[in-house]
Amino acid sequence: MQLEVSALPVSEITAGAKEEPSSVIRARVQAARARQQARYDRTHVTCNAELSARQVSEVCALDNDCRLLLERACEKYHLSMRAVSRIQKVARTIADLAGEERIGKAHLLEALAYRNLDKDYWRR
Repeated sequence: MQLEVSALPVSEITAGAKEEPSSVIRARVQAARARQQARYDRTHVTCNAELSARQVSEVCALDNDCRLLLERACEKYHLSMRAVSRIQKVARTIADLAGEERIGKAHLLEALAYRNLDKDYWRR
């Protein structure tokens, strides 16, 4: 399995991208927030960003393929445990936005890409 997480030029990202009306995006975000509220009912947590390290391992559990992918990313990018935790939280949110119960490979790759974009931006 080749791990390739790189920033794409904006022209490639926007070319051929289907635009979603704001109302559709808003509905997706509201559904994701409702999923999170139901998941964290009876806890002090209100969203994925607030998860403790212990909760991340429970709520953001990864299957073997995703775990292997994250291990390779850790080796390649020298990720700290804090960075790994943040990536898992972002992947959980991406899965919530997609209406998925489990974090999939695509969700994890997207979260890794966002981390790399952020890192590249601040390095300048």
